[in-house]
Amino acid sequence: MSSPVEISFTLNGQRRKASVAPEASALAMLRDDFELTGAKLACGEGECGACTILVDGGSVCSCIMYAADLDGRAVETVEGLDTGEVLDPVQAAFVEHGAVQCGYCTPGMVMQIKHLLAENPDPDEAAIRRGLEGNVCRCTGYSKIIDAVKSAAQSLRTG
Repeated sequence: MSSPVEISFTLNGQRRKASVAPEASALAMLRDDFELTGAKLACGEGECGACTILVDGGSVCSCIMYAADLDGRAVETVEGLDTGEVLDPVQAAFVEHGAVQCGYCTPGMVMQIKHLLAENPDPDEAAIRRGLEGNVCRCTGYSKIIDAVKSAAQSLRTG
């Protein structure tokens, strides 16, 4: 077994340190070391999006990213959206439009949409569909999710 690697990064706005095995995934570290269980392990191959997090503002599949590669970077997980008072506009739109059934894919989907709307605050349906590529939902279907994205975009634009 390889020696642990010491990393330092910003996690949901707070400076953190960790000692990780060189082969450990970012997902395993977030779930096991920091008890942030919103991102889920599903495919383990970066194909389904259930483990999506934001790293330096870009969306990544944390199941295929090495934890050591987070050194010096800014990481945001779905737990970072919790203000304790009101839902994030994307989360609120998911509830309002019934875009959640089993909920397994929802945290990764929400983080992917946060990235999409940061890049394109007024996406049309084609841009939304492209922005959701790689995020799989087997329960809800995509029409309610697309409606939720449109609603969240409107909410964010109008403040």
